[in-house]
Amino acid sequence: MNPNALRLRPALIAAALTLLLWFVVPVPTGVKPNAWHLLALFIGTIAAIIGKAMPIGAISVLAIALVALTGVTSEQPGPAIADALSGFANPLIWLIGLSIMISRGLLKTGLGARIGYYFISLFGRRTLGVAYALGLSELVLAPVTPSNTARGGGIMHPIMRSIAHSFGSEPNDGTAGKIGRYLALVNYQSNPITSAMFITATAPNPLVVKFVAEATGAKISLTWTTWALAMFLPGLAAMLLMPLVLYWLYPPEIKDTHNARDFAREKLHALGPIKRSEKILLGVFAYLLLLWAGVPEWIFGSKYAVDPTAAALSGLGLLLLTGVLEWDDILAEKSAWDTIVWFSALVMMATYLNKLGLIGWFSKTLQGGIVHLGLGWVGAVALLIVVYLYAHYFFASTTAHITAMFGAFYAAGIALGAPPMFYALLLAAVSSIMMTLTHYATGTSPIIFGSGYVTLGQWWTAGFVLSVVNLLVWLLVGGVWWKLLGYW
Repeated sequence: MNPNALRLRPALIAAALTLLLWFVVPVPTGVKPNAWHLLALFIGTIAAIIGKAMPIGAISVLAIALVALTGVTSEQPGPAIADALSGFANPLIWLIGLSIMISRGLLKTGLGARIGYYFISLFGRRTLGVAYALGLSELVLAPVTPSNTARGGGIMHPIMRSIAHSFGSEPNDGTAGKIGRYLALVNYQSNPITSAMFITATAPNPLVVKFVAEATGAKISLTWTTWALAMFLPGLAAMLLMPLVLYWLYPPEIKDTHNARDFAREKLHALGPIKRSEKILLGVFAYLLLLWAGVPEWIFGSKYAVDPTAAALSGLGLLLLTGVLEWDDILAEKSAWDTIVWFSALVMMATYLNKLGLIGWFSKTLQGGIVHLGLGWVGAVALLIVVYLYAHYFFASTTAHITAMFGAFYAAGIALGAPPMFYALLLAAVSSIMMTLTHYATGTSPIIFGSGYVTLGQWWTAGFVLSVVNLLVWLLVGGVWWKLLGYW
């Protein structure tokens, strides 16, 4: 079946939900009719994304068209189309799109594979060492690869498979348990942890930044540096624990892997000396990290501050000037252009749901329901976090999940007394932790699950166990760390 073709059943379900909310369900007291109608379009869009009625970019184009045609944000055609297209003016969306384009250089130059094999050559004496080498490679690549799918599935997964193959561990001949199953799970479970550690480590993170700023009237602005510093210690603790937990759950039959170091060295030898293009790419990455971390502003003062999106644009320009990337490479980076389109649609709809008061109304309704339970802010946050996290069993997209639930859940939590910065960071981390759960949780999961090393039951068991472990790490290690940093 053509993956770009319209899937009739999920399309009809999405349309039915939209029409039901628009024409049948009465508008609740305190909600504007146009806000309710925009919610109908939004829920229909989310349902179409979950059901994969069409590619997400195509669904988003239809959503933008419907917002403009129905006039839910403005009765005048001119302002209505301007509102519908307003998401394309959001710098955070372009930051992610540009960063995906830049990260294409990791594949084109071979630098991503070189980094992975280098760490394996250092730590590959034992299977556990190979696991940590995979995780460390993920961590090094994460700040500059906002496509967690490209990082975990496109760069790290082929390396993991080649290591498993070198030890005679194949998915379909009864040898998966030798080492392949364990490494596949490590390959995947590294992905949610590193995604939580940097704003630029996965595409939906800037949405979190936006929703937090809107809910607090811009009193809390999660900068790249603030996020990275806050998530560093709990992320590192989670990364250290994860291979050990999986080693206990699904111990590999092969424990000694001296051959892995030799194999990695052979691969590095085949790659040859580091190329000019790789050196330039490393230089551009260092330049971007310095700008994203605000180093010029910190040293020379506020007039030398650089907007993160402007930094990404200049970094891409440097790669084009030096020939590391060509314009045809940028045009061929479909995932970047696709992300810009669907992000723009979802951000636009979420923005106007907030402007029209729907998010505020829903958060107050949620808040009222929790108040009736007689919970303090600690109990309220615990309930909200658990519901938010495990609702991801019903989502095949982290972006759709965050867009649908983050704003209301965050607003409800701070209204119930949760420390705004503590709750923002915890909910931000959970927005990546939820990727652990299923084989459809994010774009990386079907790639690694599809390799066949892990059964469905094993995948879901590992995912649930690590969701609990990661949540506890961020609550305990993160909570103490954020207290020391003065964030709450």
